[in-house]
Amino acid sequence: MFPLPAGQAGLSPAESAAVVEARRLISVLGECRQEGAAFAFVADVTAVEAARRLRARPVDEDAVAAILEDPWADFDGSLRVVGLSDVPGGCVVIQPWGHVPADPEVAGPLSAGTVCYGVAANPKSGDQGIVARDGTVEDADTNPGGSDAGGHLTSEEILAEYLYQGHAVAYCCAAAGLRPSDARAVVGPPDMWVRLP
Repeated sequence: MFPLPAGQAGLSPAESAAVVEARRLISVLGECRQEGAAFAFVADVTAVEAARRLRARPVDEDAVAAILEDPWADFDGSLRVVGLSDVPGGCVVIQPWGHVPADPEVAGPLSAGTVCYGVAANPKSGDQGIVARDGTVEDADTNPGGSDAGGHLTSEEILAEYLYQGHAVAYCCAAAGLRPSDARAVVGPPDMWVRLP
């Protein structure tokens, strides 16, 4: 975008790789933003392990179909249901109708021994992110992909915020180190639906 001043090295190999991955990930995920939905991206954890960490149980297909048809019929009950999918690098937790994957009660346990980035697409106030590492919430109410993604603004963080402007879901996915090959894990259907206790 800008000419490189004489004598300047430009991007490092790692930074150049981050640019390539950002373009790929944004292209793969497309415009997956869903108002009122929430997502969590967990590094190095399978969907089965995520269910175990959350003490979740499988949900009957008929119950999921009823929720998908009208999540407001029993909203408190539907908030306890999330989808889990394996992707290269970890797993994705989705809830097309609520905020639960981006809540501390979910992000915290999922992040034990690893990292979890979550985002809820709040139709009233915009994207609300959360960062949990090793069982502890490090930052909450962030704006991933919108210049406040959490963290300590290292050069890598500044580059990521620039690369993922307006792409909160892709930002969180990349920050957790996940490398999905398609958008299924974020647009559904997930590998499994589970009910939280």
